[in-house]
Amino acid sequence: MNDMYAQGYDNSAGPPARKRLLRNTSDRWIAGVCSGLADYFGIDATLVRILFVASILLPGPQVLLYLVLWLVIPQR
Repeated sequence: MNDMYAQGYDNSAGPPARKRLLRNTSDRWIAGVCSGLADYFGIDATLVRILFVASILLPGPQVLLYLVLWLVIPQR
């Protein structure tokens, strides 16, 4: 029974690398915030950009949030 659980588990490489939220400088339009968020969550950057632009039509501090993320998230 233990073999069944150990079959797909390889501990020789050590603990898994910790995910970090970084601005992507190679796939950016303005500051890389949307592409960094897309990389972190494992989705397409175009989808994040479309959602951000669509959210600007709604009331709220979207542009301010983008500027804060631009300052807070480090570059890759």
